[in-house]
Amino acid sequence: MNLPQEYMEKMKHLLGEKEFQQYLASFEQKSKTGFRINSLKWSKEQYVKKPLFGIEPVVWCEEGFYCEEQARPAKHPYYYAGLYYIQEPSAMSPASVLPIEKGDYVLDICAAPGGKSTQLGARLGQTGILVSNDISAGRTKALLKNIELFGICNSIVMSETPQKLSNYFQNYFDKILIDAPCSGEGMFRKDSDMIKKWNHELIHFCIEQQKEILEYAAMMLKAGGMILYSTCTFSPEENEEIIKQFLQLHQEFNIVPIQQKWGFEIGREGCARLFPHKIKGEGHFLALLQKQGTKTETFFETEKEQIDKRISFFEEFEKQVLYPNWQKTKGIYKIYGDDLCYLPENVPMLKGLRVLRSGLQLGTFKKNRFEPSQAFALALTKQNVKNDIDLTYDEAVRYLKGETISILEQKDGWCLVGIDGYALGWGKMQKGRLKNKYRTAWKWE
Repeated sequence: MNLPQEYMEKMKHLLGEKEFQQYLASFEQKSKTGFRINSLKWSKEQYVKKPLFGIEPVVWCEEGFYCEEQARPAKHPYYYAGLYYIQEPSAMSPASVLPIEKGDYVLDICAAPGGKSTQLGARLGQTGILVSNDISAGRTKALLKNIELFGICNSIVMSETPQKLSNYFQNYFDKILIDAPCSGEGMFRKDSDMIKKWNHELIHFCIEQQKEILEYAAMMLKAGGMILYSTCTFSPEENEEIIKQFLQLHQEFNIVPIQQKWGFEIGREGCARLFPHKIKGEGHFLALLQKQGTKTETFFETEKEQIDKRISFFEEFEKQVLYPNWQKTKGIYKIYGDDLCYLPENVPMLKGLRVLRSGLQLGTFKKNRFEPSQAFALALTKQNVKNDIDLTYDEAVRYLKGETISILEQKDGWCLVGIDGYALGWGKMQKGRLKNKYRTAWKWE
């Protein structure tokens, strides 16, 4: 591994000679890959009874496992059913350490492509509100897809600057996760391109962004709330120094010590570091901050239910296809253009923000009919629908590739298509043939 000489000198100073040699030796080892069970649909216990890709647990993440070397978790129908998320193991640590409680209002401010947001959403268990934001409009497309795959119903996905968010959400969130843009030193072993990009200019650019994001996050956090600040770099300037300067400017915040276990190294300012020569993962930095003060109620004008006469098309679909009480959480119906969405309660008015999705997109109104969405299918179970089809593995692969499948003895109309009882998408039965309604852009390649 051709590491920059200046970087090696910095790491030697940070670690000391002996530990620096252990760090260098870690580059001779293969990177670890992992996956995290989606507890909204599956359970760790169910997976362990019939493991597919490995059973070695990621000790700092309750739902995390390491992938066996030859495993291909992205090439299995369960991946398309949203039963797990493929994620580098150390990247599971921030959303594991942040203490999420049911009913929390949570912000993931640098959320794309969605690994940490899907973990936060699963921990919320369809309660409270999850706001998943990324300033990059292009990257939020992957974020939205992963939120929808997981069947998360209480989310808002947007693409805004932290400054603009702070104008709408002051003192709103119970928990905020900042997986800050950084120089990526913790990814050198996994991605050699990160080495080529490393320089002083990049570090300085990241530092300015990190300071700004923390400032605006502080405005959006309630008294008593917590911020988990994380990076995937080892640079003290982007880690401990950022926290130290923030605490000097914000006397209302203090460090919440992170427990010294799992191979985490607890260092200056009470922060934690994950090094590749001490854990089975690439590397991360974690700092947990709490805002002191007396909680005060802040009034927010919330979204109101807004429907029109087209709702009758959805009601007809609901009557024919769904059982009552299919909703996973209390909410309201809202129509955006031709899209019908189901929003969690108490969502603030978001007019003026770049919102990709509010709540769960149920579907789209076409001419004189309602067409259910892929996201809606993945938020349902076979217990929610009157007609479902369970495919074999081979049939499921064909379905995911967009093929038409012959099905005997099924009544005509909409049906939820799945495998082993887990939803994959919609189909429409017509005279013994399953018309494939799987979302074209998501097809198995």
